[in-house]
Amino acid sequence: MTVQCPALFIAAPASGQGKTTVTAGLARLHRRLGRRVRIFKTGPDFLDPMTLARAAGAPVYNLDLWMGGEDHCRALLHRAAREVDLILVEGVMGLYDGQPSGADLAERFGLPLLCVIDAAAMAQTFAALAWGLTSFRPGLRLAGVLANRVGSARHATMLTERLPAEIPFLGALSRDAGLELPHRHLGLWQAAEIADLDARLERIADALATTPLGSLPAPVTFGPAAIQRVVATGLAGVRIGVAQDLAFSFLYAANLDTLRAAGAELRFFSPLDDRELPPCDALYLPGGYPELYLDRLAANTAMKDAIRAHQAAGRPILAECGGLLYLLDSLAAADGDPVPMVGLLPGRARMQTRLANLGLQRVTLPEGELRGHCFHHSSAEIDLEPIARAAPLHERGAPEPVYRLGRLTASYLHLYFPSNPNAAIRLFIRLSCEIPV
Repeated sequence: MTVQCPALFIAAPASGQGKTTVTAGLARLHRRLGRRVRIFKTGPDFLDPMTLARAAGAPVYNLDLWMGGEDHCRALLHRAAREVDLILVEGVMGLYDGQPSGADLAERFGLPLLCVIDAAAMAQTFAALAWGLTSFRPGLRLAGVLANRVGSARHATMLTERLPAEIPFLGALSRDAGLELPHRHLGLWQAAEIADLDARLERIADALATTPLGSLPAPVTFGPAAIQRVVATGLAGVRIGVAQDLAFSFLYAANLDTLRAAGAELRFFSPLDDRELPPCDALYLPGGYPELYLDRLAANTAMKDAIRAHQAAGRPILAECGGLLYLLDSLAAADGDPVPMVGLLPGRARMQTRLANLGLQRVTLPEGELRGHCFHHSSAEIDLEPIARAAPLHERGAPEPVYRLGRLTASYLHLYFPSNPNAAIRLFIRLSCEIPV
């Protein structure tokens, strides 16, 4: 059954234009007006969803036509449309960047575009950029454009002097450090690290309240998925310890949902602060920022001992990116000495200032094919023969190796479990043959 819900796709000509700022501010503004808001993030991303979840007061799910597939994306949007008053979808990079792109997603689901353009260093050229961004691909719905980092009321007037009448101008945000969100090498700071995040969100909402964006946009019709995936209940009674703290936080909400749907009981713990594992049958060590907490991770010898004992007992571990780095013999900052880590995987890694690998990848494991992505600034030397090498979706990426030691599976890949739920489930049981591929 189809359902209607007001929705916007927040797009931009490039990264760094203010998409997350505007999306978060809109969510906070409409929540203040008593509306239920659900936010989605286009493509693979962990950091933006943390801030967006704080703004919306609800988990943020990712929409990726390749990682999850169209039916998965459609099911997420349809469920949200039944539950809330407004859906916001934040784009990724520029509107037409990537394959699939944000424009592909917006067109597929009929989402009207709110185009955010950083106008700090332009005047009438704003109109040309807005026209090109919204006209380049016929068939896209347009809500309007918003100017970001505007210097004055006079500046805003200059921006609109040549704007075509068919492109609605939906206001401007001023150039104000209080409306910015801090960044580091992988993107935004984690929400928990921004002490004044709620105050910033309120200021952004105040600024947007002076624009037409306080009113609900036009409704969009959302249909149900054509194919409903059936997830095996192969994790019934299985307790999975999930690392979650400032060092390990890159978790897809849909991954956790997949594990719960299979019957797993999730028990969260902190490798930074906890001295022992929760009672568990399997471990999930996701990515994050272990490089920022090397001394604390190294000093927590009790946790490292517990993880080694867990692996020695033949219990499964899935380690992704930062989790992989944590399990090595050592990890070093770009300009620092090696610091001892858990020592389950024979090898060492060092952070570097340049990006090492980025992109969507698929990998065929004994459990089945899974899709995901990689994004890392470290290089690792691991003294094991990989059991598989992932295949990049595009030729620009380097294939990522996947390592296995007993029931430990580790790689730089951030796997997206809904791409093959039953294959993901098999990674967390003692004998991977217990659930059919």
